[in-house]
Amino acid sequence: MRTLVAFIKKECLEQLRLSKLVILGVVFLILGIMSPAIAKLTPWLLKTMSESMAESGMVVTAVEVDASSSWLQFFKNAPMGLIAFILLQSNIFTKEYQTGTLIMALTKGLDRYKVVISKILVLLVLWTVGYWMCYGITYVYTDYYWDNGIMQNLLFSVGCWWVLGLWVISVMVLFSTLVKTNTAVLVGTGGVFFGTYLASIVPKIKEYLPTFLMDTAPLTAGAESPDKYMMSMIVTIVTAIICMVLSVFVFNKKDI
Repeated sequence: MRTLVAFIKKECLEQLRLSKLVILGVVFLILGIMSPAIAKLTPWLLKTMSESMAESGMVVTAVEVDASSSWLQFFKNAPMGLIAFILLQSNIFTKEYQTGTLIMALTKGLDRYKVVISKILVLLVLWTVGYWMCYGITYVYTDYYWDNGIMQNLLFSVGCWWVLGLWVISVMVLFSTLVKTNTAVLVGTGGVFFGTYLASIVPKIKEYLPTFLMDTAPLTAGAESPDKYMMSMIVTIVTAIICMVLSVFVFNKKDI
């Protein structure tokens, strides 16, 4: 247990030393502010555009914004936050393969499974803190300008994206134990995600796939209940756990 805690501290220091913590903090801070800001500025932007477009014979009608406009933007920004996170963290294993730092730690008696667990824990904590910080900022500003009370199933909808992020991270970790280059990790993770997204075109399996958690608009509008998303939620969590367990087994056998 002591060696696991020590390696977790090492991972945290590495994140801080490489400025990944700062970059992630800035990214999620900006995304959190962007959602209500864009919604608030939309009427002004349309009014400004209407003056120039009127000369071309085009008419831009006035648009009323409310809390739903801000949260719609939040869910549009969520993929950007997840992509930024994956791009920034995709070398969490491969960098150590290339520098040989893991060999030193393992030869000193560090168990291989502790390496994987420590990195998974750090990644999950970073994603959780960053994502929910983004949500908190959006919630406060949206409630200040409008009323969050009009939103249906808001917390569950936001939670869907958080769970989806955990799944993507687990896939990234699995590929990080399978391959040795950062490019291969990104290609593998992106390939699984887009393959799952394309599979969701099939109506019969759509609601069982992790990517179904992206479709939060019916939830926040009250057109669908959380029950419809439970099977996708269960499948996503189970497959994420399977990926993490497989990562431990693969890394135990890996030739570093």
